[in-house]
Amino acid sequence: MDRMPDLAGYLSDELDRAQVVPIPVVRAGRTALGFVRMGSEVAFRDDTTGKVQAVSLVYPGEADIGRGRISVLTPVGAALLGLSKGQSIDWSTRTGTAKRLTVLDVREPAFA
Repeated sequence: MDRMPDLAGYLSDELDRAQVVPIPVVRAGRTALGFVRMGSEVAFRDDTTGKVQAVSLVYPGEADIGRGRISVLTPVGAALLGLSKGQSIDWSTRTGTAKRLTVLDVREPAFA
């Protein structure tokens, strides 16, 4: 809360509306949840520019934008958390620019 109060508030709101769901195992440790969570590989489109990106959602210490690993503590990382394929979300960049993202695909984390 001290370092990034806006983002911390956003994540707190996300946690307040979160629902705990059982993980349905479909085969050999892989799951069929289909929503963005820690470790997920996500393809999404910036609906403002049309640019498509593929990233993995990680904890801050694992973030490396050059390797497509974005922190959950970034505005885009927090915005993607909990979305599923086909869902969109409006969010603001750190500079206050309004954006809309649409999730195109979600691949489950390897540790699932």
